[in-house]
Amino acid sequence: MSPTSEPQTSRHEPVAHATAPQTIVALGPLEPALVEPLLSAHQRLVLEPREEDLAVADAAIVRAAYTVDRALLDRMPVLKVLARTGVGTDLVDVAEAARRGIPVVITPGSNTAAVAEGVFAHLLALVKRIRPLTALVREGRWDERDAGAVGDLDGFTLGIVGYGRIGRRVERIAQAFDLRVVAFDPYVDVPEAIRADTLDDLVAASDFVTLHVPLTPENTNLIDARKLALLRPGSALINCSRGGLVDLDAAHAALGAGTLAGLGLDVFDPEPPAHHPVFDHENVTLTPHLMGFTRQGMAHTVRDAVQGALDVLAGRTPPAVARP
Repeated sequence: MSPTSEPQTSRHEPVAHATAPQTIVALGPLEPALVEPLLSAHQRLVLEPREEDLAVADAAIVRAAYTVDRALLDRMPVLKVLARTGVGTDLVDVAEAARRGIPVVITPGSNTAAVAEGVFAHLLALVKRIRPLTALVREGRWDERDAGAVGDLDGFTLGIVGYGRIGRRVERIAQAFDLRVVAFDPYVDVPEAIRADTLDDLVAASDFVTLHVPLTPENTNLIDARKLALLRPGSALINCSRGGLVDLDAAHAALGAGTLAGLGLDVFDPEPPAHHPVFDHENVTLTPHLMGFTRQGMAHTVRDAVQGALDVLAGRTPPAVARP
């Protein structure tokens, strides 16, 4: 934006006349510096929309924690597109938006690298026993350091459940650690060299398992007591995908029995979660659903959402749209 251009960011200036510029409202916090370079001189961003702004909104950029239901859509009668920063649309009434002819743009791939790196942050912390060893040093128990065996990734097998963008990125990183990889995905072509025919086969063949699938009724408690019993002794399980994929009661029991040696969780159901006994185990790492929300990852997803909204406003097809 040149110094002589009209300001594109407004907090309170609704423009409702016939020649009004296109209005893009932020539903949730946005950094103007990520959005404004993408806008034309005839588009304005409203960061804290009031009713009169919603009434003339052409596009809405929706952050993860913001609910878009029928009542809110009623308040945006000329809306042409919703753009969700991320891929989860649990809080967006996609079916109602579709009924009104409003596409819901999503941003798959914008935080792929961040989530994949988060998987290895958890995995390395568990295998290298960072949490218990930190406590050992902090508490002056140096003489006990030989009691905790530190593991390796080199030469072991990583099972990847879900071979989409993130699963494939995890595989690429795994190669740098000389991990063997097996992958299972009934909906995506997996290379024959690494393909497991069933989830049971993958679990039984893996030293470490990482989950990258959506939460559906069929996938609820996908990793349950029966699956955990198939693990090799000393295995670690990582879930940076969706809460509800792992039966935490069963995981707690498997940790106590030694079948499961480590559990890394970035996602929970519900969020924020109620305290669970598994959280207290020394071989559990916990992060508050932030592995995909790095500074760089969030910048990518905001820019991608805005660009998807602008594509729709310009009559172009956006890269990805949520389906009802």
